[in-house]
Amino acid sequence: MAEENKIIETEETKMPLLDHLIELRTRLLRSAVAILVLFFACYYFAPAIYDFLVQPLADSYTDVGRDGRLIFTALHEAFFTYIKVAFFAAIFLSFPFISIQFWMFVAPGLYKHEKRALMPFLVATPILFFMGGALVYYFIFPLAWKFFLSFEAVGGAGTLPIQLEAKVDQYLSLVMRLIFAFGICFELPVVMTLLARVGLVTSQGMRDKRKYAIVMAFVAAAILTPPDVISQIGLAVPTIALYEISIIAVKMIEKNRGDEEVSDDDDDEPDTDGDDVAEDGDEDKKPDDQQTT
Repeated sequence: MAEENKIIETEETKMPLLDHLIELRTRLLRSAVAILVLFFACYYFAPAIYDFLVQPLADSYTDVGRDGRLIFTALHEAFFTYIKVAFFAAIFLSFPFISIQFWMFVAPGLYKHEKRALMPFLVATPILFFMGGALVYYFIFPLAWKFFLSFEAVGGAGTLPIQLEAKVDQYLSLVMRLIFAFGICFELPVVMTLLARVGLVTSQGMRDKRKYAIVMAFVAAAILTPPDVISQIGLAVPTIALYEISIIAVKMIEKNRGDEEVSDDDDDEPDTDGDDVAEDGDEDKKPDDQQTT
């Protein structure tokens, strides 16, 4: 009877599909409102944000000893560039709120141990993305921009000077592509650890495929970065290092899973000591019974 009542309570607590869709719509709507509010706030500061993104290029111009500038050739180009800046900044700033909405949607359907397993990944995801963006901004940008500026030529008799006149929208597109490329690549440990938890990857399999991972890291770097050696190596080398870190993380997941299985097996083992005590007790009683007979 108790088991039947438990089954009935479980069925009653299950959320119908329509309620799931309504809940999903609510979470998505709140996330969209947060992005929209932050978009208007970021648009007010869009020139300052764009100046922050342009600072590595300005420093590179200073290092080569000349004044640089950015140009736009269409009347609406600068306006739409600021809109893109505000949109990217709004998504970046609203990511914690979006993560919370995702957690509130998924958490009711998870067990306690699944919640404990998922929480570290929600915390690590924005941190790793920020680390990837910081790496490309403070290390890759200065080296890459100096490399491109090295192709400038002063010119002489009968020749024309070659100078860089970067467009505002093209510069923003390149910067945002590199930031997102490095940020996404830095999520590799999170992705591989999640795959290990569901049993799709193993540490030994990752070790066996290490040479293919190295090749794929350089191929991805060649696709995602500009055609210069500095940015390609700057993305490929950290990706390979993160792959090695992922192997260690997956190995730890496998070890923890093995410890949990061992503890479960220990709990399932019968209590043989109790049987022995009972048998001893029976044996102790036999002589008394025989004496009474």
